[in-house]
Amino acid sequence: MATSIGKLSKSFFLKLLVGIIILPFVFWGMGDVFRGGNQNVIATVDSNKISTQEFVNYINRLNLNEEQIKNLSKTDLIEQILSDYIGKKVMELEIEELGVVISDNALRDIIKNDKKFFKDKKFSRTEYEKFLIKSGITAPQFEANIVNQEKRRQFLSSLAGGIVIPEILAKKEFRKENQIKTIKYIDLDKYHSKNKPSQESIKELYERNKKVFIAEFKSIRFAEIKPELISGSENYNENFFKQLDVIENNVLDGQSFEETAKANNLKIVEFNKVNAKKESEAKKKIENLSDNLFKKIYSIKIPQSPEIINIDSKYYLAEIKEEIKKNKPMNDPEVLEALNAQASFKKKIENNTSLAKDISLGAFDGDNYKKFADDNGLIVKEYKISSLKQNEIFSKGLVKQIFLTEDGDINLLTNNTLTKSFLISTTKTEYKELQKNSNEFEQYEAKARLNLINKIYQSYDENANQKYKVDVNQRTIERVKNSFQ
Repeated sequence: MATSIGKLSKSFFLKLLVGIIILPFVFWGMGDVFRGGNQNVIATVDSNKISTQEFVNYINRLNLNEEQIKNLSKTDLIEQILSDYIGKKVMELEIEELGVVISDNALRDIIKNDKKFFKDKKFSRTEYEKFLIKSGITAPQFEANIVNQEKRRQFLSSLAGGIVIPEILAKKEFRKENQIKTIKYIDLDKYHSKNKPSQESIKELYERNKKVFIAEFKSIRFAEIKPELISGSENYNENFFKQLDVIENNVLDGQSFEETAKANNLKIVEFNKVNAKKESEAKKKIENLSDNLFKKIYSIKIPQSPEIINIDSKYYLAEIKEEIKKNKPMNDPEVLEALNAQASFKKKIENNTSLAKDISLGAFDGDNYKKFADDNGLIVKEYKISSLKQNEIFSKGLVKQIFLTEDGDINLLTNNTLTKSFLISTTKTEYKELQKNSNEFEQYEAKARLNLINKIYQSYDENANQKYKVDVNQRTIERVKNSFQ
Protein backbone atom coordinates (compact mmCIF):
# COMPACT_ATOMS: atom_id res chain seq x y z
CA MET A 1 0.00 0.00 0.00
CA ALA A 2 1.28 3.43 -0.88
CA THR A 3 1.91 5.82 2.00
CA SER A 4 2.38 9.59 2.02
CA ILE A 5 5.98 10.77 2.20
CA GLY A 6 4.89 12.87 5.17
CA LYS A 7 5.38 9.78 7.30
CA LEU A 8 9.02 9.78 6.30
CA SER A 9 9.76 13.47 6.50
CA LYS A 10 7.59 16.53 6.83
CA SER A 11 10.20 18.63 5.09
CA PHE A 12 12.30 16.46 2.81
CA PHE A 13 13.13 19.24 0.39
CA LEU A 14 14.41 21.65 3.03
CA LYS A 15 16.58 18.89 4.54
CA LEU A 16 18.02 18.29 1.09
CA LEU A 17 18.77 21.98 0.56
CA VAL A 18 20.81 22.04 3.75
CA GLY A 19 22.49 18.75 2.83
CA ILE A 20 23.51 19.98 -0.63
CA ILE A 21 25.28 22.97 0.88
CA ILE A 22 27.48 20.79 3.07
CA LEU A 23 27.97 17.80 0.73
CA PRO A 24 31.57 17.08 -0.25
CA PHE A 25 32.36 17.42 -3.93
CA VAL A 26 32.48 13.66 -4.43
CA PHE A 27 29.94 11.37 -2.77
CA TRP A 28 30.89 7.98 -4.09
CA GLY A 29 31.67 4.81 -2.18
CA MET A 30 31.62 1.53 -3.99
CA GLY A 31 30.97 -0.71 -0.96
CA ASP A 32 28.66 -3.64 -1.68
CA VAL A 33 25.91 -3.19 0.90
CA PHE A 34 23.07 -4.86 -1.01
CA ARG A 35 23.31 -7.55 -3.62
CA GLY A 36 20.76 -7.75 -6.38
CA GLY A 37 17.24 -6.50 -5.85
CA ASN A 38 14.15 -6.66 -8.07
CA GLN A 39 12.66 -3.90 -10.17
CA ASN A 40 9.44 -3.23 -8.23
CA VAL A 41 8.63 0.38 -7.38
CA ILE A 42 9.59 1.70 -3.94
CA ALA A 43 8.29 5.26 -4.48
CA THR A 44 6.86 7.64 -7.05
CA VAL A 45 7.31 11.39 -7.47
CA ASP A 46 4.35 12.51 -9.57
CA SER A 47 4.57 10.05 -12.50
CA ASN A 48 8.31 9.35 -12.00
CA LYS A 49 8.88 5.89 -10.54
CA ILE A 50 11.83 4.97 -8.31
CA SER A 51 12.55 1.25 -8.62
CA THR A 52 13.92 -0.84 -5.79
CA GLN A 53 17.03 -1.57 -7.86
CA GLU A 54 17.66 2.14 -8.44
CA PHE A 55 17.32 2.86 -4.73
CA VAL A 56 19.53 -0.12 -3.81
CA ASN A 57 22.22 1.13 -6.21
CA TYR A 58 22.07 4.51 -4.48
CA ILE A 59 22.55 2.90 -1.06
CA ASN A 60 25.50 0.92 -2.43
CA ARG A 61 27.31 4.21 -3.03
CA LEU A 62 26.83 5.55 0.49
CA ASN A 63 29.58 3.50 2.11
CA LEU A 64 27.58 2.84 5.28
CA ASN A 65 29.68 1.69 8.21
CA GLU A 66 29.35 -1.75 9.78
CA GLU A 67 27.19 -0.52 12.67
CA GLN A 68 24.74 1.23 10.32
CA ILE A 69 24.45 -1.85 8.12
CA LYS A 70 23.85 -4.09 11.14
CA ASN A 71 21.04 -1.84 12.41
CA LEU A 72 19.30 -1.15 9.09
CA SER A 73 16.50 -3.57 9.89
CA LYS A 74 15.99 -2.10 13.38
CA THR A 75 16.10 1.65 12.72
CA ASP A 76 14.51 4.16 10.37
CA LEU A 77 17.77 4.77 8.47
CA ILE A 78 16.32 3.26 5.27
CA GLU A 79 13.38 5.69 5.50
CA GLN A 80 15.77 8.62 6.05
CA ILE A 81 17.89 7.63 3.03
CA LEU A 82 14.77 7.26 0.89
CA SER A 83 13.50 10.65 2.05
CA ASP A 84 16.78 12.30 1.04
CA TYR A 85 16.79 10.46 -2.29
CA ILE A 86 13.25 11.61 -3.04
CA GLY A 87 14.36 15.13 -2.19
CA LYS A 88 17.09 14.82 -4.82
CA LYS A 89 14.51 13.64 -7.34
CA VAL A 90 12.32 16.66 -6.59
CA MET A 91 15.29 18.95 -7.08
CA GLU A 92 16.12 17.25 -10.40
CA LEU A 93 12.60 17.99 -11.63
CA GLU A 94 12.92 21.61 -10.54
CA ILE A 95 16.32 21.94 -12.22
CA GLU A 96 14.92 20.48 -15.43
CA GLU A 97 11.99 22.89 -15.32
CA LEU A 98 14.34 25.83 -14.72
CA GLY A 99 16.52 24.74 -17.66
CA VAL A 100 19.88 24.69 -15.86
CA VAL A 101 22.59 23.36 -18.20
CA ILE A 102 26.33 22.85 -17.53
CA SER A 103 28.40 23.13 -20.69
CA ASP A 104 31.51 21.05 -21.41
CA ASN A 105 33.64 24.18 -21.08
CA ALA A 106 32.16 24.93 -17.66
CA LEU A 107 32.77 21.35 -16.54
CA ARG A 108 36.37 21.52 -17.73
CA ASP A 109 36.92 24.79 -15.82
CA ILE A 110 35.52 23.32 -12.61
CA ILE A 111 37.86 20.33 -12.77
CA LYS A 112 40.93 22.33 -13.82
CA ASN A 113 40.43 24.78 -10.94
CA ASP A 114 40.03 22.11 -8.26
CA LYS A 115 43.20 22.31 -6.14
CA LYS A 116 43.18 18.62 -5.27
CA PHE A 117 44.31 18.01 -8.86
CA PHE A 118 47.12 20.58 -8.67
CA LYS A 119 50.82 19.86 -8.85
CA ASP A 120 53.35 22.68 -8.71
CA LYS A 121 50.43 25.13 -8.40
CA LYS A 122 48.72 24.10 -11.65
CA PHE A 123 46.33 21.44 -12.90
CA SER A 124 47.94 18.04 -13.44
CA ARG A 125 46.23 15.43 -15.59
CA THR A 126 48.29 12.79 -13.81
CA GLU A 127 46.95 13.87 -10.40
CA TYR A 128 43.42 13.73 -11.82
CA GLU A 129 43.95 10.18 -13.14
CA LYS A 130 45.50 9.08 -9.82
CA PHE A 131 42.48 10.45 -7.96
CA LEU A 132 40.07 8.46 -10.17
CA ILE A 133 42.02 5.24 -9.71
CA LYS A 134 42.27 5.71 -5.93
CA SER A 135 38.54 6.52 -5.67
CA GLY A 136 37.57 3.50 -7.75
CA ILE A 137 35.39 5.48 -10.19
CA THR A 138 35.55 6.28 -13.88
CA ALA A 139 35.96 9.75 -15.36
CA PRO A 140 32.37 9.75 -16.79
CA GLN A 141 30.95 8.85 -13.35
CA PHE A 142 32.97 11.54 -11.61
CA GLU A 143 32.18 14.19 -14.20
CA ALA A 144 28.46 13.34 -14.16
CA ASN A 145 28.53 13.80 -10.40
CA ILE A 146 30.19 17.21 -10.77
CA VAL A 147 27.56 18.26 -13.31
CA ASN A 148 24.77 17.25 -10.91
CA GLN A 149 26.39 19.10 -8.00
CA GLU A 150 26.94 22.22 -10.09
CA LYS A 151 23.34 22.17 -11.33
CA ARG A 152 22.15 21.98 -7.74
CA ARG A 153 24.47 24.80 -6.70
CA GLN A 154 23.20 27.01 -9.52
CA PHE A 155 19.62 26.08 -8.70
CA LEU A 156 20.05 27.11 -5.07
CA SER A 157 21.79 30.31 -6.18
CA SER A 158 18.84 31.10 -8.43
CA LEU A 159 16.52 30.98 -5.42
CA ALA A 160 18.58 33.38 -3.34
CA GLY A 161 20.82 35.11 -5.84
CA GLY A 162 21.14 38.88 -5.98
CA ILE A 163 20.07 39.45 -2.39
CA VAL A 164 21.19 42.81 -1.02
CA ILE A 165 21.28 42.85 2.77
CA PRO A 166 20.15 46.13 4.37
CA GLU A 167 22.58 47.51 6.94
CA ILE A 168 19.89 47.30 9.63
CA LEU A 169 19.72 43.47 9.30
CA ALA A 170 23.49 43.13 9.74
CA LYS A 171 23.30 45.35 12.85
CA LYS A 172 20.41 43.29 14.17
CA GLU A 173 22.51 40.12 13.90
CA PHE A 174 25.43 41.93 15.55
CA ARG A 175 23.29 43.07 18.47
CA LYS A 176 22.17 39.51 19.18
CA GLU A 177 25.73 38.65 20.23
CA ASN A 178 27.34 41.96 21.18
CA GLN A 179 25.74 43.67 24.14
CA ILE A 180 26.19 44.33 27.82
CA LYS A 181 23.38 42.85 29.86
CA THR A 182 22.77 43.61 33.53
CA ILE A 183 20.54 41.01 35.14
CA LYS A 184 19.31 39.58 38.40
CA TYR A 185 19.13 35.81 38.57
CA ILE A 186 18.00 33.00 40.84
CA ASP A 187 19.75 29.64 40.52
CA LEU A 188 16.98 27.01 40.73
CA ASP A 189 19.24 24.05 41.53
CA LYS A 190 18.36 24.11 45.23
CA TYR A 191 14.67 24.61 44.39
CA HIS A 192 14.63 21.49 42.21
CA SER A 193 16.60 19.50 44.79
CA LYS A 194 14.02 20.35 47.42
CA ASN A 195 11.17 19.26 45.17
CA LYS A 196 12.40 15.72 44.64
CA PRO A 197 10.11 12.98 43.30
CA SER A 198 8.36 10.89 45.95
CA GLN A 199 9.09 7.22 46.60
CA GLU A 200 5.59 6.42 45.37
CA SER A 201 6.28 8.07 42.00
CA ILE A 202 9.60 6.22 41.68
CA LYS A 203 7.91 2.90 42.46
CA GLU A 204 5.16 3.65 39.95
CA LEU A 205 7.82 4.48 37.35
CA TYR A 206 9.56 1.16 38.03
CA GLU A 207 6.34 -0.84 37.67
CA ARG A 208 5.56 0.87 34.35
CA ASN A 209 9.04 0.19 32.97
CA LYS A 210 9.80 -3.22 34.49
CA LYS A 211 10.53 -4.74 31.10
CA VAL A 212 13.31 -2.24 30.53
CA PHE A 213 15.28 -3.31 33.59
CA ILE A 214 16.44 -6.72 32.48
CA ALA A 215 19.49 -8.59 33.72
CA GLU A 216 20.95 -10.92 31.10
CA PHE A 217 23.22 -13.77 32.09
CA LYS A 218 24.82 -16.28 29.76
CA SER A 219 26.63 -19.52 30.45
CA ILE A 220 29.48 -19.67 27.97
CA ARG A 221 31.98 -22.35 27.06
CA PHE A 222 34.86 -22.59 24.65
CA ALA A 223 37.85 -24.70 23.71
CA GLU A 224 40.99 -23.65 21.91
CA ILE A 225 41.63 -25.59 18.70
CA LYS A 226 45.39 -26.12 18.86
CA PRO A 227 47.39 -27.39 15.86
CA GLU A 228 48.95 -30.26 17.80
CA LEU A 229 45.47 -31.58 18.70
CA ILE A 230 44.05 -31.80 15.18
CA SER A 231 47.04 -31.93 12.80
CA GLY A 232 49.89 -33.49 14.80
CA SER A 233 52.04 -30.39 14.37
CA GLU A 234 52.54 -27.27 16.46
CA ASN A 235 52.38 -25.06 13.37
CA TYR A 236 49.36 -23.47 11.73
CA ASN A 237 50.12 -25.18 8.43
CA GLU A 238 48.02 -26.29 5.48
CA ASN A 239 47.05 -29.55 7.20
CA PHE A 240 45.79 -27.63 10.25
CA PHE A 241 43.49 -25.48 8.15
CA LYS A 242 42.19 -28.50 6.25
CA GLN A 243 41.25 -30.14 9.56
CA LEU A 244 39.78 -26.85 10.79
CA ASP A 245 37.53 -26.77 7.70
CA VAL A 246 36.37 -30.31 8.51
CA ILE A 247 35.51 -29.28 12.10
CA GLU A 248 33.66 -26.18 10.90
CA ASN A 249 31.67 -28.18 8.35
CA ASN A 250 30.71 -30.71 11.01
CA VAL A 251 29.49 -27.90 13.27
CA LEU A 252 27.49 -26.39 10.42
CA ASP A 253 25.97 -29.79 9.75
CA GLY A 254 24.64 -29.90 13.32
CA GLN A 255 27.37 -31.59 15.36
CA SER A 256 27.00 -30.51 19.00
CA PHE A 257 29.61 -28.69 21.06
CA GLU A 258 30.26 -31.76 23.24
CA GLU A 259 30.59 -34.10 20.24
CA THR A 260 32.99 -31.75 18.46
CA ALA A 261 35.14 -31.22 21.54
CA LYS A 262 35.28 -34.94 22.30
CA ALA A 263 36.08 -35.92 18.70
CA ASN A 264 39.05 -33.54 18.62
CA ASN A 265 40.32 -33.90 22.22
CA LEU A 266 39.58 -30.24 22.98
CA LYS A 267 39.85 -28.94 26.53
CA ILE A 268 36.60 -27.20 27.51
CA VAL A 269 36.58 -24.00 29.60
CA GLU A 270 33.21 -22.99 31.01
CA PHE A 271 31.78 -19.97 32.87
CA ASN A 272 28.24 -20.10 34.17
CA LYS A 273 25.79 -17.19 34.41
CA VAL A 274 27.91 -14.15 33.61
CA ASN A 275 26.76 -10.77 32.31
CA ALA A 276 28.18 -8.58 29.56
CA LYS A 277 30.56 -6.98 32.08
CA LYS A 278 32.24 -10.37 32.72
CA GLU A 279 30.60 -10.55 36.16
CA SER A 280 28.78 -13.39 37.87
CA GLU A 281 25.46 -12.93 39.66
CA ALA A 282 27.51 -12.28 42.81
CA LYS A 283 29.35 -9.44 40.98
CA LYS A 284 32.56 -11.49 40.86
CA LYS A 285 34.73 -10.61 37.84
CA ILE A 286 35.96 -13.37 35.52
CA GLU A 287 39.73 -13.63 35.58
CA ASN A 288 42.13 -15.17 33.05
CA LEU A 289 39.90 -14.54 30.03
CA SER A 290 40.76 -11.86 27.49
CA ASP A 291 38.18 -9.18 26.82
CA ASN A 292 38.33 -9.77 23.06
CA LEU A 293 37.63 -13.48 23.36
CA PHE A 294 34.88 -12.92 25.92
CA LYS A 295 33.10 -10.29 23.79
CA LYS A 296 33.26 -12.48 20.73
CA ILE A 297 31.74 -15.46 22.53
CA TYR A 298 29.15 -13.37 24.39
CA SER A 299 27.95 -11.86 21.11
CA ILE A 300 26.93 -15.25 19.70
CA LYS A 301 23.22 -14.81 19.08
CA ILE A 302 21.75 -18.32 19.22
CA PRO A 303 22.22 -20.50 22.34
CA GLN A 304 23.44 -24.09 21.83
CA SER A 305 24.66 -23.22 18.36
CA PRO A 306 28.47 -23.67 18.40
CA GLU A 307 30.70 -21.53 16.20
CA ILE A 308 34.35 -21.48 15.19
CA ILE A 309 35.86 -18.09 16.03
CA ASN A 310 39.23 -16.51 15.38
CA ILE A 311 40.73 -14.17 17.98
CA ASP A 312 44.31 -12.91 18.05
CA SER A 313 45.41 -15.51 15.46
CA LYS A 314 44.03 -18.38 17.55
CA TYR A 315 41.00 -20.54 16.82
CA TYR A 316 38.27 -21.59 19.23
CA LEU A 317 35.14 -23.68 19.35
CA ALA A 318 32.64 -21.54 21.28
CA GLU A 319 29.03 -21.69 22.37
CA ILE A 320 26.39 -19.98 24.48
CA LYS A 321 25.26 -22.93 26.59
CA GLU A 322 22.37 -21.12 28.27
CA GLU A 323 20.82 -17.66 28.27
CA ILE A 324 18.80 -16.30 31.20
CA LYS A 325 16.92 -13.01 31.35
CA LYS A 326 15.22 -11.75 34.48
CA ASN A 327 13.94 -8.50 35.89
CA LYS A 328 16.32 -6.46 37.99
CA PRO A 329 14.83 -5.61 41.41
CA MET A 330 13.96 -2.01 42.19
CA ASN A 331 16.69 -1.83 44.85
CA ASP A 332 19.42 -2.69 42.33
CA PRO A 333 21.86 0.29 42.41
CA GLU A 334 21.82 0.72 38.63
CA VAL A 335 18.02 0.56 38.53
CA LEU A 336 17.68 3.08 41.34
CA GLU A 337 20.11 5.43 39.64
CA ALA A 338 18.16 5.26 36.38
CA LEU A 339 14.80 5.65 38.13
CA ASN A 340 15.94 8.62 40.18
CA ALA A 341 17.45 10.31 37.14
CA GLN A 342 14.31 9.79 35.08
CA ALA A 343 11.95 10.80 37.87
CA SER A 344 14.04 13.87 38.71
CA PHE A 345 14.05 14.90 35.07
CA LYS A 346 10.27 14.51 34.91
CA LYS A 347 9.88 16.49 38.14
CA LYS A 348 12.08 19.30 36.82
CA ILE A 349 9.91 19.53 33.72
CA GLU A 350 6.79 19.74 35.90
CA ASN A 351 8.37 22.37 38.16
CA ASN A 352 9.61 24.45 35.25
CA THR A 353 6.27 24.20 33.47
CA SER A 354 4.56 25.50 36.60
CA LEU A 355 7.06 28.37 36.93
CA ALA A 356 6.67 29.29 33.26
CA LYS A 357 2.91 29.40 33.69
CA ASP A 358 3.27 31.64 36.75
CA ILE A 359 5.58 33.99 34.80
CA SER A 360 3.03 34.28 31.98
CA LEU A 361 0.33 35.15 34.52
CA GLY A 362 2.49 37.88 36.09
CA ALA A 363 3.11 36.06 39.37
CA PHE A 364 6.74 37.28 39.48
CA ASP A 365 6.12 40.96 38.80
CA GLY A 366 7.24 43.61 41.25
CA ASP A 367 8.39 42.34 44.63
CA ASN A 368 7.16 38.82 43.94
CA TYR A 369 10.48 37.89 42.30
CA LYS A 370 12.35 38.51 45.56
CA LYS A 371 9.53 36.96 47.61
CA PHE A 372 9.77 33.70 45.62
CA ALA A 373 13.49 33.53 46.41
CA ASP A 374 12.95 34.23 50.14
CA ASP A 375 10.10 31.72 50.44
CA ASN A 376 12.26 28.96 48.94
CA GLY A 377 15.53 29.80 50.67
CA LEU A 378 17.10 31.04 47.42
CA ILE A 379 19.32 34.04 46.72
CA VAL A 380 18.81 36.82 44.18
CA LYS A 381 22.16 37.77 42.65
CA GLU A 382 23.17 40.56 40.28
CA TYR A 383 25.41 39.93 37.30
CA LYS A 384 26.69 41.79 34.25
CA ILE A 385 27.39 39.92 31.02
CA SER A 386 29.45 41.55 28.29
CA SER A 387 30.46 38.59 26.08
CA LEU A 388 29.12 35.29 24.78
CA LYS A 389 32.28 33.66 26.10
CA GLN A 390 31.71 34.94 29.64
CA ASN A 391 30.66 31.63 31.16
CA GLU A 392 31.66 31.65 34.81
CA ILE A 393 27.98 31.05 35.61
CA PHE A 394 26.13 30.71 32.32
CA SER A 395 27.09 28.58 29.34
CA LYS A 396 27.36 30.16 25.90
CA GLY A 397 23.94 28.78 24.96
CA LEU A 398 22.33 30.37 28.03
CA VAL A 399 24.10 33.69 27.40
CA LYS A 400 22.61 33.69 23.90
CA GLN A 401 19.17 33.20 25.45
CA ILE A 402 19.82 36.03 27.95
CA PHE A 403 20.87 38.37 25.13
CA LEU A 404 17.45 37.82 23.54
CA THR A 405 15.57 39.04 26.63
CA GLU A 406 14.09 42.53 26.97
CA ASP A 407 14.59 44.98 29.84
CA GLY A 408 11.98 44.45 32.55
CA ASP A 409 11.28 40.87 31.45
CA ILE A 410 11.41 37.87 33.74
CA ASN A 411 12.27 34.62 32.03
CA LEU A 412 12.88 30.97 32.93
CA LEU A 413 16.01 29.72 31.15
CA THR A 414 17.33 26.17 31.05
CA ASN A 415 20.06 24.30 29.20
CA ASN A 416 19.27 21.35 26.92
CA THR A 417 19.76 18.70 29.60
CA LEU A 418 17.85 20.58 32.34
CA THR A 419 20.91 20.36 34.57
CA LYS A 420 20.86 24.16 34.90
CA SER A 421 17.77 26.33 35.38
CA PHE A 422 17.58 30.03 36.22
CA LEU A 423 14.96 32.69 36.79
CA ILE A 424 16.32 35.78 35.01
CA SER A 425 15.21 39.37 35.55
CA THR A 426 16.72 41.66 32.90
CA THR A 427 17.34 45.16 34.24
CA LYS A 428 19.50 46.96 31.65
CA THR A 429 20.80 46.41 28.11
CA GLU A 430 23.61 48.34 26.41
CA TYR A 431 24.46 47.68 22.77
CA LYS A 432 27.92 47.77 21.26
CA GLU A 433 28.56 49.63 18.00
CA LEU A 434 29.16 47.94 14.65
CA GLN A 435 31.41 49.81 12.24
CA LYS A 436 30.29 49.43 8.61
CA ASN A 437 33.82 49.16 7.19
CA SER A 438 35.02 46.56 9.68
CA ASN A 439 35.58 42.84 9.18
CA GLU A 440 32.87 42.28 11.78
CA PHE A 441 30.34 44.01 9.52
CA GLU A 442 31.06 41.51 6.72
CA GLN A 443 30.74 38.65 9.20
CA TYR A 444 27.32 39.73 10.47
CA GLU A 445 26.15 40.73 7.00
CA ALA A 446 26.88 37.11 5.98
CA LYS A 447 24.88 35.82 8.96
CA ALA A 448 21.96 38.07 8.03
CA ARG A 449 22.14 36.84 4.42
CA LEU A 450 22.15 33.19 5.56
CA ASN A 451 19.10 33.75 7.76
CA LEU A 452 17.25 35.41 4.90
CA ILE A 453 18.24 32.64 2.47
CA ASN A 454 17.00 30.01 4.93
CA LYS A 455 13.62 31.76 5.04
CA ILE A 456 13.50 31.72 1.25
CA TYR A 457 14.39 28.03 1.19
CA GLN A 458 11.72 27.29 3.76
CA SER A 459 9.11 29.11 1.70
CA TYR A 460 10.21 27.23 -1.43
CA ASP A 461 10.18 23.97 0.50
CA GLU A 462 6.55 24.48 1.50
CA ASN A 463 5.68 25.17 -2.13
CA ALA A 464 7.54 22.05 -3.35
CA ASN A 465 5.70 19.84 -0.84
CA GLN A 466 2.40 21.07 -2.27
CA LYS A 467 3.55 20.92 -5.89
CA TYR A 468 4.65 17.27 -6.07
CA LYS A 469 2.63 14.18 -5.23
CA VAL A 470 4.95 11.71 -3.52
CA ASP A 471 3.97 8.17 -2.52
CA VAL A 472 6.11 5.43 -1.03
CA ASN A 473 5.48 1.69 -0.98
CA GLN A 474 5.77 0.68 2.67
CA ARG A 475 5.75 -3.02 1.89
CA THR A 476 8.76 -2.67 -0.40
CA ILE A 477 10.58 -0.62 2.24
CA GLU A 478 9.98 -3.37 4.80
CA ARG A 479 11.22 -5.98 2.33
CA VAL A 480 14.46 -4.06 1.82
CA LYS A 481 14.87 -3.65 5.59
CA ASN A 482 14.16 -7.33 6.27
CA SER A 483 16.94 -8.40 3.91
CA PHE A 484 19.36 -7.45 6.73
CA GLN A 485 17.82 -9.69 9.36
